[in-house]
Amino acid sequence: MMSSFLKGRRHFTRILSTNPKFPPKLSAISSPSLESNQNPCALLPHIQNPSRVLQVCVFSTQFPEYEMPSVTWGVVQGRKEKLVSRVIICDYLKSLGIVTDELESLELPSTVEVMRERVEFLQRLGLSIDDINEYPLMLGCSVRKNLIPVLGYLEKIGIQKSKLGEFVKNYPQVLHASVVVELVPVVKFLRGLDVEKEDIGYVLLKYPEILGFKLEGTMSTSVAYLVSIGVNPRDIGPMVTQYPYFLGMRVGTVIKPLVDYLVSLGLPKKILARVLEKRAYILGYDLEETVKPNVECLKSFGIRREALASVIAQYPQIIGLPLKAKLSSQQYFFNLKLKIDPEGFAQVMEKMPQIVSLSQNVIIKPVEFFLGRGIPSPDVAKMVVKCPQLLALRADRMKNSYYFFKTEMGRPLQELVEFPEYFTYSLESRIKPRYHRLQSEGIRTSLNWFLNCSDQRFEERLRGDYIETERLGPSFCMGGKLELPGSEIVSDEEEESDNEVLYRRTVSL
Repeated sequence: MMSSFLKGRRHFTRILSTNPKFPPKLSAISSPSLESNQNPCALLPHIQNPSRVLQVCVFSTQFPEYEMPSVTWGVVQGRKEKLVSRVIICDYLKSLGIVTDELESLELPSTVEVMRERVEFLQRLGLSIDDINEYPLMLGCSVRKNLIPVLGYLEKIGIQKSKLGEFVKNYPQVLHASVVVELVPVVKFLRGLDVEKEDIGYVLLKYPEILGFKLEGTMSTSVAYLVSIGVNPRDIGPMVTQYPYFLGMRVGTVIKPLVDYLVSLGLPKKILARVLEKRAYILGYDLEETVKPNVECLKSFGIRREALASVIAQYPQIIGLPLKAKLSSQQYFFNLKLKIDPEGFAQVMEKMPQIVSLSQNVIIKPVEFFLGRGIPSPDVAKMVVKCPQLLALRADRMKNSYYFFKTEMGRPLQELVEFPEYFTYSLESRIKPRYHRLQSEGIRTSLNWFLNCSDQRFEERLRGDYIETERLGPSFCMGGKLELPGSEIVSDEEEESDNEVLYRRTVSL
């Protein structure tokens, strides 16, 4: 080791004595002083231009592959040089329109060339000067140490190169992150929640701030609480993909108060868990500013308190809508065009709350269809109040069902007024097969008797194994397969718990 040091000092001496660019006073330094135990760096104060010496000085060892790199004054600057460089760089940034006020405490590069490289890199990424001014601290990120590694990793996990600029605009703090220490663990956490690999980029684009969360903090707590109220752990991944923002919500101040309030309205936790699995965005509704006012609004329009749970289960989005304006508009329309009074409108809302978001052009078509078939306006109003699902049916489906009713069955229109649910059943899979069975058996019954039951119960009725008094079932489950956009097929089973009945009534637009 000592031998290597002495060789280095001799090399230092040769450079000083042979370089013609050094002044005479420098070259006159005698080599014996270097041969002594004196540290060669002690000579630097006597050198007129020490930066020149440091630029060319290379300390060699006996192993060439371990040669130490050149030490340049561009990296090791004195206080004065740093201040001068900062002023020059700030002037350059100001000439581009960048506000430098927030850069006072930021360590800037040593040269304008390095800063220009950073600015041009960010601009090629798609950021404007205004974007940089929104978060000027990004100018403290090295292109090679920060920008390229971070952006390369983001592209690797599924964020398209064309969207990297948008991502950085939305969350510029990511440029300061360590790929290994901060980014990789978050991505692994999301994968552990069953978020599909191809959905990771989509999730991060929707909610980039998630990359800055602590794994053992809010995210884990939110997931644990939702699972505790009945959310299936396998559904957490799809929930994150649909609405990742709930991972950043505090349980004690946001999620739990909302859950507790909905449960207090009569919505069982089991049903609420099923609702959240498919409508995770409900967790984003503000309890005090949106949810509670909307519930009070429903009450003010005649919705009974005991029906609130059913209304929310059927159409969860209703607690997040600008509800008062929508209800006022629809109630007026029903009264004016359909001759349905506010009390009847409240009944319609309890049975099919999606009405509040249904276009009035869609609503009026079934009404005109019935009026055109000679059914009086008061009777049409009764049909709608009894079975609001009529208002969401397609005209061609209604025409086919009506034609079969008139030509094949030959029944009076009054039966349709009494049992408007007839139009909600499939003509090919239920009405025709069951009617033909009755014809072959020589049985004549009401529409309700042979349509409003499961296949098993229908067979029992035909055999006489099941005796019951004829009664109308609840209108919300008539038809079983109401074809609304995004609706779910409703089961025909008749014996089930109150919670299951409530869940069956969930028909979402």
